Amino acid sequence: MALLSLLFTFLLSSILFFNQPLSVQCDEEDDLLQGINKYRSSIKLTTLTENKNADCLADEIADELKGKPCTNTTGANTVPGTEPQFSDYPLLLSKCHLNISNTRDGSIMPACVPGLTPTIVLSNFTKSLYSANLNDSKYTGIGIGKEDNWIVVVLTTNTSQGSFSPATNDHNAANFLSQFPWIYSSLFFLLPNIYYLF
Repeated sequence: MALLSLLFTFLLSSILFFNQPLSVQCDEEDDLLQGINKYRSSIKLTTLTENKNADCLADEIADELKGKPCTNTTGANTVPGTEPQFSDYPLLLSKCHLNISNTRDGSIMPACVPGLTPTIVLSNFTKSLYSANLNDSKYTGIGIGKEDNWIVVVLTTNTSQGSFSPATNDHNAANFLSQFPWIYSSLFFLLPNIYYLF
């Protein structure tokens, strides 16, 4: 009986604790999302909704750019043809359970801003070559990631070629469980004890 009481208490506390939001965006990401949506509203376009898969890819790309200096071959003012190339782009996609076919219509926009000052970050997207993408009504979703001086925006569409939907449904269970590592440890702890309940 004591074990059942302990299990009930553990499950209840786990549910209450993990009922909180799983991830809290950083201030720079929140500021940028709000700024971009205000910008789009000001030109009579719909606001962009957050896309978790695009967030994942933006985080992976920002991580790849971490440590690279801000130059005229990186970020929003990149000279066309000198953009950063990602030889491991397929790997970055696979880390987010994506494939090239459902990301083709999207747009990846990295910007390098020392200190990630919010007003400068926003102008790097709204007053640069990137503004053409932000002015395009085909984009409906957004993902944002940051590392050091880098902030990456990934725009998505509502088409199958730009939806950033997971590559297969096989990853859905793994994705869910990876967000809740405590499930694994709970099962590891509980399974040996369940035998004694019966």
